[in-house]
Amino acid sequence: MRVVITDTSAHVAQFAAGIIADEIAQRRAEGRAAVLGVATGSSPLGTYAELAALVESGELDTTGVSAFALDEYVGIALDHPESYHTVIDTTVTKPLALDPARVHVPDGLADDLAAACEAYDRAIVDAGGIDLQLLGIGANGHIGFNEPTSSLSSRTRIKTLDPRTREANARFFASADEVPVHCVTQGLGTILDSRRALLVAQGAGKADAVAHMIEGPLAAICPASALQLHRDAIVVLDRAAASKLELADYYEYIEANQPTQAG
Repeated sequence: MRVVITDTSAHVAQFAAGIIADEIAQRRAEGRAAVLGVATGSSPLGTYAELAALVESGELDTTGVSAFALDEYVGIALDHPESYHTVIDTTVTKPLALDPARVHVPDGLADDLAAACEAYDRAIVDAGGIDLQLLGIGANGHIGFNEPTSSLSSRTRIKTLDPRTREANARFFASADEVPVHCVTQGLGTILDSRRALLVAQGAGKADAVAHMIEGPLAAICPASALQLHRDAIVVLDRAAASKLELADYYEYIEANQPTQAG
């Protein structure tokens, strides 16, 4: 796992956007469009804003890029302002000039939710797999809506939200009672299938979860610790989010002394 510590949340956004832009450009150089995994929540908003600026300036071409969202609430209308269909459209699809037909969000209104979850995983495979999965992290260590005790090999499925997650998300709704109890989320196994994972975290409120994810044991109590198993995971933090890492100095030393390969 590569750990990058930056000075501010703005630097986190700039660094992460640069990684995603490079991924899109690299796949285009290979003759195909990238397939991205996209997250909701507050953590990736700065990254999306940086990417949108690159698109607007003409420095980034997102033509043909596909995107798959991590999760969606169950039972919430698609046009509800907090439906992730709406949130992804507002924060990702339109600002990044993506083709809406290429942007996919789990179906939380399906009559057969289990079948819809299986279909979502198949759609990812049919698209060629996710090249880069963008992630945030919850204060309890969740990624996507994989709450503590989630199976490390889980696939897209229905989950019951932790009361702390519902409480944290209540600020987006008129009242806490309006926050759905259930969701559909990509599983930890689904996330681990991505070719590259990029997690961003900002603020002291994420420091404990970040420390458990990076330096704690691989354990279902901290779902994000599953990224220790990922073949190519990058975690980008501001100093507040990195404040409880015991080896922070070492991570910065590694970044300053990246190995090179002679040509």
